Amino acid sequence: MGERETWTTEEFGSSHEGAVGVLLADGTVPEPVSQWSVYDGHAAYVPRAAALRAVCSCGWAGPEHTLDWEAIGDQELVEAGAHAADACMEKWDEHTAEVEQSTVPLPEAVTALLRQLEEQIEKLAKDSPLAAVRAARRLEVTAVQVAYWPAHDARRDASIEQVAAALGLNEGATRGLMARFGRWSPYR
Repeated sequence: MGERETWTTEEFGSSHEGAVGVLLADGTVPEPVSQWSVYDGHAAYVPRAAALRAVCSCGWAGPEHTLDWEAIGDQELVEAGAHAADACMEKWDEHTAEVEQSTVPLPEAVTALLRQLEEQIEKLAKDSPLAAVRAARRLEVTAVQVAYWPAHDARRDASIEQVAAALGLNEGATRGLMARFGRWSPYR
């Protein structure tokens, strides 16, 4: 059985890990133990998918894309279901765009500065990869330094659920991020 293909974004990581999910004819969802394309009913103990849909680790699920097994015939599911799988990825992309829209907005000046900094580091990487790595490292150090007091203030003023929603992360990822920025143990 093939390894399950998943999708993430840089900003949201495993908090919004997407994949093609399988629905069986009886409406149940089999355990996502492998790639969607193995659910063709050919192997013993492997049921046949009735539909595919995008799923996300946050619990979101997209619309069903029914598989027409009469039209599929003897084709391999990985080929016959590719269009439905691509549609799943597009729906998950829409989901992550909605998640991004639901996060706390950044001022345009900050967004522009971050974009400019990214462009400058990419430009620097062409001439001096080591200097680009050093610049990225300085950026990490700066992020931790400037986020210390905001992390403490956010911890005091908002619940973990509110912070997670504002950042578009799950609670575990939020706890880890806040602990790193606030320099406290994620277990307290």
